[in-house]
Amino acid sequence: MPKTNIDDPDLPLSHLFERWPAAGAVFLNQGMLCFGCPIAPFHTVIDACLEYNLDEDQFRTRLREAAAVPAR
Repeated sequence: MPKTNIDDPDLPLSHLFERWPAAGAVFLNQGMLCFGCPIAPFHTVIDACLEYNLDEDQFRTRLREAAAVPAR
């Protein structure tokens, strides 16, 4: 099985939440409804940031911090 990368642009949110559960708090703290959403298997961080008008780079930094993943 290939190693999952938190910065993979094609990573579905549902997989992100499964692999790094602490990352869900980043979404909830922003008032995002992605954590637990039935569309999470189909959306990515890119989609979520577009939907909520967030800066993707800043959001990914917060995700890496919450998941304790070093920047690439």
